Amino acid sequence: MAANGGTKAILAALGANAGIAVAKFVGFLITGSSSMLAESVHSVADTSNQGLLLLGQRTAKRAATKQHPFGYGRDRYFYSFIVALMLFTLGSVFALYEGVHKVQHPEDLSSPLVAVAILVVAIALETYSFATAIKESRALKGERTWWGFIRQSKTPELPVVLLEDAGALFGLVFALIGVGLSVVTGDPVWDGIGTLMIGVLLGMIAITLIIEMKSLLIGEGSGESELATIERLLAQGDVERVIHVRTQYIGPDELLIAAKLAMRTGLGVTEVARAIDDAERRVRDAVPAARLMYLEPDLDRSRM
Repeated sequence: MAANGGTKAILAALGANAGIAVAKFVGFLITGSSSMLAESVHSVADTSNQGLLLLGQRTAKRAATKQHPFGYGRDRYFYSFIVALMLFTLGSVFALYEGVHKVQHPEDLSSPLVAVAILVVAIALETYSFATAIKESRALKGERTWWGFIRQSKTPELPVVLLEDAGALFGLVFALIGVGLSVVTGDPVWDGIGTLMIGVLLGMIAITLIIEMKSLLIGEGSGESELATIERLLAQGDVERVIHVRTQYIGPDELLIAAKLAMRTGLGVTEVARAIDDAERRVRDAVPAARLMYLEPDLDRSRM
């Protein structure tokens, strides 16, 4: 699952957002609704974002080179970070600008029922995309809460799609409320207020994603539970204890482990090598992502 990064969810979001973007632009041209325009730009940004996520998956599969000996797994983190920046600039900032403009200079809507119909259809499509993302994420989510999954997942695409789809759904509801109140009250300023709400929502989601993707891009280690498992499995057999261990995800499914191990005294070179091989095997059996391991045997100087 980590290797494909929920490709089905990405493709579902790509198809839904592309169709919705076209429908929203048509709705904006007919109605002149700023909420529809903000949502149109949002959908265009989301469609581009899905393409970037797919590009990141593809480039991350490149073979390691002398210049990049650990491969290109972090490409998936890089493109997810770019997605977060695009969501902020093309989604949030544009919606806030358009919302302020419409509140200061409100304009009557034409054919508002067209906007309502398009928004209802868009909500149905986004619901399908969101449900697909949830289904694809369950295997990786495990016992964690959804917020915990977004904060702790080492697979960047699924949290990005989940938050994008959630933001799209709430944004559509805000647009529907803005258009609806404009029709009911006869005051088009509500359309601008709905646009501002969309901008604030997208900004919150974008900032959350920027923080999480930046953390992954810089380099995150194993979580507490996984780290405890690694240390427990290393300190078995002829390994008396783990002096220290460092871990870092260099890709969603590539974990680097470096550790210094205190070996039992009196071991020969062959026995030490065998103990190191056994320790590597134990860890890899329990943590498949642990593809790169550098274990250094040492004396337990705390007992000397």
